[in-house]
Amino acid sequence: MTSTQYNSTDELGVRLSDGVLWLTIQREARRNAISPGVLAALSEALTRANADRSVRAIVLTGAGDKAFCAGADLQTGQSFKFDYSEPTVGFANLFRLSRQLMVPLVGRINGACMAGGMGLMAMCDMVVAAPHAVFGLPEVKIGLFPAQVLSLLNGLIGPRALNELCITGEPITAAEALQMGMINRVSEDLDAGVQALLGRFLDKSPAAIRRGLYLMKRIGAMSFEESMAFTESQIGLFALTEDAAEGQAAFREKRKPNWSGR
Repeated sequence: MTSTQYNSTDELGVRLSDGVLWLTIQREARRNAISPGVLAALSEALTRANADRSVRAIVLTGAGDKAFCAGADLQTGQSFKFDYSEPTVGFANLFRLSRQLMVPLVGRINGACMAGGMGLMAMCDMVVAAPHAVFGLPEVKIGLFPAQVLSLLNGLIGPRALNELCITGEPITAAEALQMGMINRVSEDLDAGVQALLGRFLDKSPAAIRRGLYLMKRIGAMSFEESMAFTESQIGLFALTEDAAEGQAAFREKRKPNWSGR
């Protein structure tokens, strides 16, 4: 049992159930557009979850069935106004935080995923989408261009597909997103699809997944030799965990492992 407290806000629903932290952007009237309150609440929830060993997975979604997240809330007229004395800003800081996250983050894409919403989707480790979901980077239609989200989308999909999304601003379907490897699966029953994906890793070693996410998120920017040197040192550390000893003992004894998460 954890003593960590998770509190919902007006704009972000937060619920912990059976080791899964469910985060729901609650701005349905604004197509779950991003606001300062959403950014602050997401950052707080992810930071708490990363330090909470009882959390085995995080699911991020939007309220309703029309939009996962439409990106910046253009109705405010303040979406692209910043304090230029600050070298880093809220949305980019959320993406930085996602690179430090060692708990699997699953995107539940329940509708339109646009502009900044594509960044929220891309920061997830795995993604399940409803068949009616659409994905796009429409910034050129309002005289802007996707910027921060490119740091996450670059490498997630091929350069030709990314070029087309950015330059045309036109959306693609969930089936097209699946074909280009942007998402993991499309599920007619979205909740069942998310639960099926969760079921594929919640019974695995928490320690291995935690260290594994740390490993994967750091080798992306390394050269081949740097990556090899890092990974050959890391495998020895994996083997020193309690979970590694338990997993190998369970294999030899032909039984299910009893993970400690350490």
